[in-house]
Amino acid sequence: MSDLNFADAGPYDDDPEYRETPKDAAHEYTDANVWIIVKFALWLAVSAIVVHVGMYFAYGYSVERREVTDVEYPLAVGEERRLPAAPRLQAIPLREGFEFREKENAELHTYGWIDRNAGTVRLPIDEAMKRTVASGLPSRQPQDGQPAASPSLMPADSSSGRTLERRRQ
Repeated sequence: MSDLNFADAGPYDDDPEYRETPKDAAHEYTDANVWIIVKFALWLAVSAIVVHVGMYFAYGYSVERREVTDVEYPLAVGEERRLPAAPRLQAIPLREGFEFREKENAELHTYGWIDRNAGTVRLPIDEAMKRTVASGLPSRQPQDGQPAASPSLMPADSSSGRTLERRRQ
């Protein structure tokens, strides 16, 4: 049997190359190879530059080709130019939003005709609320078979409120 003592065996004891560090070494010679890392970084930078220059020329070529050839699609010859399908981008969204709010506010706060032939008018919202409070809202009278509403009776879910049922509180 050999006299191997596994208790004091380090991770590099089985390989004689790692037992001693050379005297003239300024670093551990088992460290990463710096020259390989530098070569990789250089090749990476060179390839990035080549790709960017290639993309620059490809983009310039496609812009030049588009400006030179303004050809319509064969099926679109003789057709008028159409707008793309809705919804489309807004040209000036802030102004359009402002104009929309102004139009809505004008409809809410002024009088106007909705349908002159039918006699339907538009009231300002404040005036409509005052008239509603003064005249009251219509309510449905309980039917003969239904008991009067009480706190323990609630509209049934399946009847859209037409029938009442007793619920626990």
